[in-house]
This record gives sequence, C-alpha cells and structure tokens, in this order.
Amino acid sequence: MPDLHLLSPILLALLVVVGLFLATSLKIIYEYQRAVVFQLGRFLKVKGPGLIFVVPIFQRMARLDLRTVVHEVPSQDVISRDNVSVKVDAVLYFRIVDPEKAFIQVEDYFSATSKLAQTTLRAVLGKHDLDEMLSERGKINADIQAILDAQTEAWGIKVSVVEIRNIELTEDMVRAIAKQAEAERDRRAKVIHADAEFQAAQTLVNAAAILASAPGGMQLRYLQTLSEIGTEKNSTVIFPMPIDLIKPILQIIEKGEQTH
Repeated sequence: MPDLHLLSPILLALLVVVGLFLATSLKIIYEYQRAVVFQLGRFLKVKGPGLIFVVPIFQRMARLDLRTVVHEVPSQDVISRDNVSVKVDAVLYFRIVDPEKAFIQVEDYFSATSKLAQTTLRAVLGKHDLDEMLSERGKINADIQAILDAQTEAWGIKVSVVEIRNIELTEDMVRAIAKQAEAERDRRAKVIHADAEFQAAQTLVNAAAILASAPGGMQLRYLQTLSEIGTEKNSTVIFPMPIDLIKPILQIIEKGEQTH
C-alpha cells in the first residue's frame, strides 16, 4: 500500500502543473476581438469570441481588434491640376474584416493603410482643379474611398469612409481668390446696371413711338408736365412752348394783319 505521505506532495505538484497548464492554455477573447492561431508555425484557424484553448509551446495566437479605427491622415502638400499648391488633411475610417489576411498578408496593417491613404490622397487630388476640390468634395471622398478599399482588400481591411477635412491655401492664393471674387462682383454689377439702362432706354423709345403715333399726344403730355410742375413749390420755371400750341394763335394774328 503506497505511503499517503509520499503521494500528497506528488498530487500537489500535479495539481500545480495542471493549473499552470490550464492558466496558460485557456484564453478569453472578447466580442470585438479574434484570435489568429498558429500551430508549429503554420496557420491553424481564427478563433473567438469566448473561451478558447491554446496548447502551450505547440500553438501561438495573436489578438486582433475588429472595431473601426479612426485615423487622421497627416497634412499633405498637393499640387492641383491648375498648378495651385495646397495643404490637405483627411480622416480615414477602416476596420479588419479578415483577421487571417490582416495578420499574414501585411506586416503592419495600420501603418500600411495609413501610408496608402496619404499617397492616394495626393494622387487623386492632383487630378482635380482647385475649384473642383472646393465644390466637389463629396465626389472626391468617394473616389478615394473606392481606391483604398480595392487596394486594402488583399490585406483583409475594409475602408468605409474617407473625409477630407481641411484644404488650406497659401496667403498669396487667398488674396488672389479674393481679388477674383471682387472682380466678379464688379462685373455682375456693371452688367445689371447696363441691363437696367437698356430697359429704361427701350421704355422711353416705346413711349415716344406711342406719343408720336397719336395726334395731339405731345401736347397732352406737355400740359400734364405743366400741371405736375405747378403742384410743386417752385419759384420760377422756364419751360419751352411747343410751336404746335402757339401755331393756331399765330395764324389768327396773321389773317388779321392781312385783312387790314
């Protein structure tokens, strides 16, 4: 019969070994995580979430976070298609959709995506004029997102949103745009003034044509003008007398002189 005094240290040692084995083998993977497991250097499977078992020494695992990453793309110097130098920064939203590819196909998926976003931002914006950068920002965002998403698919990365935040112009360019805007306002004001002058002149021509076509129209307009002036507080008014009004009087005087 074995000695119980000798068995108790052995059992205790076994329990300690088993406890250490389980402690190093059992891993808890959260809902937003996945574990990429390798066995003797070869990819085995993606495990999680929950409690998983990893054999020490023979197996190794790496945790990857599946939550969306918000990355600020550093400010980039961009030369537009019309040779305007600007500084542009953006915000990039991406996440891991394939943990196996994200861990195996690229050494550092975060750095690789960031560098790719910087080069793509410069390349896409360089194909647009400054006016297009300012007015078609939504379309440019969509183009950059589509290009990044297509290139990062091999890394198991999904680029969901790209937003250009700031387009910073140089001081000389800001002054040039302000002068251009001022010149455009002056041009519009002159066009509106010229159009108003044309309409006023056209109205006067139409009125003159109507008065000329009606017998006695000019005399009636003359008398109306005299009436309007008479209602105002004027001291002295010198007004030319139309010959059409005094012509009948002159004819009567002339006939009287002939009879004598």
